[in-house]
Amino acid sequence: METILSVKNLNKSFGSAHIIKDVSFEVQAGEILGFLGPNGSGKTTTIKMIMGFLFPDSGEIEICSMNVKKEYEKTMNLVGGIVENPEMYGDMTGVQNLEMYARLHNGVTAQRIDEVLEIVGMQARAKEKIKKYSLGMKQRIGVAQAIVHKPRLLILDEPTNGLDPAGIKELRDILKRLAHEQNTAVLVSSHMLAEMELMCDRVAIIDKGKILDVKPIDELLHMVTKQESYIFELDSTQTEQATNTLTCVYGDEVIIDSTMSENGHSFLQVAVITDKVPEVNKLLVENNIAVYSIRRIENSLEDAFIEITGGGISIA
Repeated sequence: METILSVKNLNKSFGSAHIIKDVSFEVQAGEILGFLGPNGSGKTTTIKMIMGFLFPDSGEIEICSMNVKKEYEKTMNLVGGIVENPEMYGDMTGVQNLEMYARLHNGVTAQRIDEVLEIVGMQARAKEKIKKYSLGMKQRIGVAQAIVHKPRLLILDEPTNGLDPAGIKELRDILKRLAHEQNTAVLVSSHMLAEMELMCDRVAIIDKGKILDVKPIDELLHMVTKQESYIFELDSTQTEQATNTLTCVYGDEVIIDSTMSENGHSFLQVAVITDKVPEVNKLLVENNIAVYSIRRIENSLEDAFIEITGGGISIA
């Protein structure tokens, strides 16, 4: 794959505070890289350096093999971005905002403006004033602005802030099309881990100014050391009996959690490997405990994030 963004050994200090410490990662054409980290971890500072708002004290940033500091204008013409909420003129229409923004770049035609409006699904509302738009509509026009000049790299810092679930899904679908169908490299910073898990191909995790890991989503999930477990749905009147039965056979640590639902059923989380599930189910049924359903607890990006930033996973 073609490397669009290469970040090498970045360092940045503000006064005596060393904020960014030897940060390195790459973003490839056609992928969405999630940039994850706790508040104050250095995400936004790193993004500002990539976008040319700040320069690093040391290290290099290359976009399409060109050094950002040495070839600033050329590299910035290859970048589109939104840092939090996009800035637009409320008394102008969506298409007027796009036309004005397009003047910053050479060769953006009216046809291209129509094309990006179609990509973000705003053709029907493009002639309405921005002040009449919902936050989700403004975000879509913001994405249209960011890609109108066909950037090789799209950078979004917390793009889902304030969006409802429908707006978040719309944005996710747009970014996937841009990356996977139009070969754009996309870097997304967000604190919404569940959404990043659905959106990203790889993630880079930063904490206290240092990159802890960069891995594909699937590989990262497999690293999670959380004990394999299953949820057994039972009649709530039999929870204590089920707990005692399983503890007697498998020991005190087999029961992880027990919660009750509103329909008179309880959910017992049991630490058991897949091969043992039929055995556990048989044991419960033989003791006249009704089992309504069984489901596996899946590892999540949140689990991986917590383990990595908390030191639960060792990083090679």
